[in-house]
Amino acid sequence: MKINNLLKATVLSILLLITSNGFSQTTEQTVYPKPVGYLSFILPAVTFANKTTNDFTGFSKSFSIGFPTGVNILYSETFGFSFEVVPHIKTINNSSKVSNLTIDPGPMFRYSHGFTFIPRLAFETTGRYGFTPVFNQIIARTKFLNYFIALSAPFRFGDNAAPSTGISFQFGFIFK
Repeated sequence: MKINNLLKATVLSILLLITSNGFSQTTEQTVYPKPVGYLSFILPAVTFANKTTNDFTGFSKSFSIGFPTGVNILYSETFGFSFEVVPHIKTINNSSKVSNLTIDPGPMFRYSHGFTFIPRLAFETTGRYGFTPVFNQIIARTKFLNYFIALSAPFRFGDNAAPSTGISFQFGFIFK
């Protein structure tokens, strides 16, 4: 009788162990700090300086595009640090060249629903400097990538040029 009860208790314990794992939630815990990389392209829409320049009109005369590449170090669900490098290509009269390289570091303030605010510093190889507030939104999530859009407003100074600001649109993906 005692062996039968011991056997029943052992079988019941094993079943509870097996089924308890089956009913538990299996969510992955993110380990911080977590580095993630991203690739994107950025299109300046309009620039305000001594005169207003609209980059979406007259593509045959002049066009600019940048290719931001960076690493984000996520320190928590709500905070991180981003380091970005942006080569800019400019075409004028059917001739193109790399016109500038921008180095853009900044903290990341991460909010719910994939929204992030990044107040970046900006250092350009042309001699200009400034800051760029970036408003970033994840628009699609897959197993390996998050796709995002961003709106930025670069403020630039220096290099004996008038201060300028503008609006740019950025599209890209973040590696998970």
